[in-house]
Amino acid sequence: MSSNAVRSLSPPRRPTRRPRSRRLGRGDRSTPIRDRQVHGLSVRTRLHCYHGSCPVVYPPSSYTRIAMPRLLTVIAVCLLAAACGETVTKQPPVEPQHQQSTLDPAMTTTRELAHGSPEAVGMSAEGLRKIDDVVQEYIDAGRIHGAVVGVTRRNNVVYMEAHGALDDTTQRPMTKDAMFHMASSTKPVLGVAAMMMIEEGLISPDDPVEKYIPEFEGIRVAIAKESGKKDINKSKSKEDFAKQKVPDYQLVDADRPLTVHDLLTHTAGLHAGGIGGMASKLDRPGASDTLASWIPKVAAGPLDFQPGTRWAYSGTVGLDVVARIVEIASGTPFNEFVQTRIFDPLDMKDTHWNVPEDKQERMPAFSNDKGSWIKSPDYYSGSIGLVSTARDYMHFEQMLVNEGTLFGHRLLKPESVAMMSTNQVGNLFNETEKGGTGRGFGYTVAITMDPEQTDDGRTAGAFGWMGVTGTVSWTAPEEDLTVVYMVQGPTDLPWKIAELVRDAIVD
Repeated sequence: MSSNAVRSLSPPRRPTRRPRSRRLGRGDRSTPIRDRQVHGLSVRTRLHCYHGSCPVVYPPSSYTRIAMPRLLTVIAVCLLAAACGETVTKQPPVEPQHQQSTLDPAMTTTRELAHGSPEAVGMSAEGLRKIDDVVQEYIDAGRIHGAVVGVTRRNNVVYMEAHGALDDTTQRPMTKDAMFHMASSTKPVLGVAAMMMIEEGLISPDDPVEKYIPEFEGIRVAIAKESGKKDINKSKSKEDFAKQKVPDYQLVDADRPLTVHDLLTHTAGLHAGGIGGMASKLDRPGASDTLASWIPKVAAGPLDFQPGTRWAYSGTVGLDVVARIVEIASGTPFNEFVQTRIFDPLDMKDTHWNVPEDKQERMPAFSNDKGSWIKSPDYYSGSIGLVSTARDYMHFEQMLVNEGTLFGHRLLKPESVAMMSTNQVGNLFNETEKGGTGRGFGYTVAITMDPEQTDDGRTAGAFGWMGVTGTVSWTAPEEDLTVVYMVQGPTDLPWKIAELVRDAIVD
């Protein structure tokens, strides 16, 4: 579906936000959604992956301690120069490089989000307190052992609570700084890294992957033999996949080269649950693998379908290819790029692929189906693998709702955030079981396009993603709102919380 209009870095700009006089009801469509679509997910889809009221309190500022003495010093120097009859020459301002953090005077220069009264930002404290009750219901029912939930609006944290226990065995209380396996909630971080490269002209969505990784040249597509050129995702059976039985297949040439756009939107067909992935016989990165050593092996394919013709989730492979492209284009290892360009400016101090030993006691109990969390220590995946806190991911989501800026650092231009969170796949996503009616898909994030059809509790334009471990986070630009839900076990609770948050908006 790709069109130059959709992929342009200059889409129609969102109007400047202003306080809303009323909240749109679920069926209110008087305001068109435009091309910016809305992102969301429904718990009715199957997760699949491998593998209270208080006064506004603002954090202390260093301005009066640092900036004021410097200002007085400058004034004194100027007065002295004038008295001596010398001319003080004003130095021209230095234009900052965009890849470096730049100061936005409209934003606080502190490293924590302000905590404020819900009523001060158009929300009901009583409505938000209902989150406590619904989370406790799930704990009492044994569906989760604990959770951390955070809500921000208009740059203020209005709800941040830890519930339950870190684990069932010791019953240690859950803490707000608990560190969670993020699983596929890692993907939007890769999305921001890719948008940085696109914004700087080092990568284009239309670039063929083989431009960066030559092994992808001539990648082929697997189709079932008995069905000729029939779409392989329709030729397989659930029984075959359950038994990992590979149907008889043949290889055909791809209609066109695989592109960065295909990978970012899960329309590449690369290890996306079809015959191609099954036929490749690739398992997972080994203990000594890196992106540089593993991704060329992935390039052997074959693809599950012709590029761009279907949406099918590549849980652990497609976006790792993009991570490798980021490494090549930037000349920096992916983990270092993300650390210096995203985590450090946003003060995401507890977000890691490899958790330091002194922080591991803060991790809630979690195990995969083999009883342990399997990971290669030197393989920094763009798809899965991050461990983080509710606080850190609230910083990440707040940067997105602020159109690319936080704590005085601009990570992305507003146009880049809009491009990332615009539906890029037409109807391909909402035609799938994972997507559903009323949704679109941008670059690594799902979009709620029609809240009435999705019925997921989110407002039009909300976008985000989730992890198979139960982590969910999203941003609602039109409401200046972010929600982060941290747990280690998937349930439908995030969507109940979304409804409570939506209903707590009063202005």
